[in-house]
Order: sequence, then structure tokens, then C-alpha cells
Amino acid sequence: MRVGLIGAGRIGALHAATLHHLPEVDSLVIADADAGLARSVAESLRAGDAGRAEAADSVEAALSAGLDGVVIAAATPAHAELIHLALDAKLPVFCEKPVAPDVAGTREVIAHVAASGAPLHVGFQRRFDAGYLALREAVRSGRLGWLHTLRAVTADAAPPPAAYLPASGGIFRDCAVHDFDAIRFVTGRDIAEVYATGANKGEACFAGAGDVDTAAAALTLDDGTLATVTCTRYNGQGYDVRLEACGSTGSMVAGLDDKTPLRSAEPGTTWPGGSPYRAFMDRFRDAYVAELKAFTELAAGRIDSPCTADEALEALLAADAADLSRRERRPVRIEEVR
Repeated sequence: MRVGLIGAGRIGALHAATLHHLPEVDSLVIADADAGLARSVAESLRAGDAGRAEAADSVEAALSAGLDGVVIAAATPAHAELIHLALDAKLPVFCEKPVAPDVAGTREVIAHVAASGAPLHVGFQRRFDAGYLALREAVRSGRLGWLHTLRAVTADAAPPPAAYLPASGGIFRDCAVHDFDAIRFVTGRDIAEVYATGANKGEACFAGAGDVDTAAAALTLDDGTLATVTCTRYNGQGYDVRLEACGSTGSMVAGLDDKTPLRSAEPGTTWPGGSPYRAFMDRFRDAYVAELKAFTELAAGRIDSPCTADEALEALLAADAADLSRRERRPVRIEEVR
């Protein structure tokens, strides 16, 4: 299989290395707005395995290079345009979330996918994490009884560069959107209402971008189950991502292991005691590999999309509702932003 990769930055370089080592991928064509960066990533891969990675001079050149599928890992503002170009070329597409910065743009992508006949796989990697998959099975099988509470956490060890914030969409669309999708994925339920708030106690750049550095949201699912989502850019202990599901007969948590950046206050308790996760690439390394392997299966026509643009839209709607709730200090039903 010949796969194109558009975007050779931090996540793009990770995906390039992953694709390069998948046995399903025979060759990789890399493109970036910075052609020199694309060449650098291709050269670094060729140093370990000659002949399987090459750089294209432009996105258009990559898309016309006889590809079987394309992975989009470029900057967020470019996602929708790149998806449309790939769909015009009738290529199966993997794109990191979001597919577009807003609901209208996401709906345009959904319509184009339907018209083109080419599949789209949106990158919510928690769907491929072993813990989240085990939690989903426990919830869906009824082993936890009926759910009453879910608690989701996304905590970055350190804030992103200030220049990243204005185009990020804000903390709910950039960070908590993963939790919103994971809650829907694990439970099989829709989010009906969101009540959110946020605070700034860190650098002034967050407030300057109209954003917050720490946020919390209370969700009501369509069956009455309650969920909380908390996220922050300042979790100095390490990178912390968890989801707890509490039911009438049992409880389970994804993301709690010896590298979880927590320390107990109870005397004599030393667990977790491992070196804490520092970034998403460390925490979700195996999930990223499984995710891209699934994309090769999708591109080969052997499976349906593991995460469609319609599902990405539902997570985005929850993020939009949370942002509106934070700004207006009131509960917001999903139908209000749909």
C-alpha cells in the first residue's frame, strides 16, 4: 500500500514513523507546507530503511502520486481544505481531529464524503487505547450495572506555545473534545446538555486569546447519566488522561496505571510509583499505531470507518455547547447549537 502523509510537524513525524514501520505500508509520500521539513522527515526514515519514504514538492504532487490513502496531520486550520482535496481525488482519508473548525465546515465535509464515496476516518485515538476499549466492553456488556456517573480527565503537563492558542478553538474544542467523544464511544449514549465553567490562573496569553487554562463541564447524557469533564494546561506532575465509569454493580477506570501522574496522600501508600507520562505521544503510543493500522484496513476496503465525520460532529457540538455555557454562565442543550 502506498500512503500519503500531509503535515510533517510533531504529530506528523510520529505518524510518519508509525506508517513507515507498518507491514501493510510499502511506501510513504510526505508533503508539508514547508517542503524542507517534508524532505527532512523522509530522509530520517530512509536512513533506517532505504527506499520506502519520499518527499513531494507540494500537496498536489503527493495526491497525484498513485496513493491508496492519505493521512492528514497538518495544522488544524488546513484540515477541511485538505480533506476536500483528498476526497476530490477519491482517496480514503485519515484526518486528525477536528475535520473543520466549526459546525458548518464539518457539515460540508460530511456532505462531501457522502458525495465522493471515499471513506473518512477521524483521529480520536482514545478509541484505540486498550484501557478505553476494555472500559467500553465492561459498560456495553452490563458488567457495571446501570451507569450513574462518569468522570473524565485531560490534563496537559505544560501549556502549548502562546501562538498556538488563537487557532486552537479553545480548551473545550482542543482538549475536552476527546473526552466528549470518549464518553459517547464508551457508553453508546448521546450528550444532551452541558454546563461548563473555566478559569485562568496561569499565563495571560490564555485570556488574551479568549480562552481559559483550566475548565470543567457537567454533562447530562440522553439517558440521565451524569458525567464530569475536567481539563487543564498546567498539570506539572505529568500528562494525565483518565475516564472512570461508575455503575450500580461495579466501577472501572481507564488510564490508571503505574505511570499515572498521581500520588496518594494516604500514609504508606506508594502506588502509582512509576515515572509519570509527560505527553500524549508517550501515553497513547500504542493507540496511535492501532489507529493507523485500522486506517490501512479502511483504505483496503476491509472495514468501515472507526470514527466518521458524523461522530466527530457530535463531539464538536458538545464542545461548542461547553464553550457557550462557559461564556454565558448557563446550561446549554446540544440541540441549541446543532
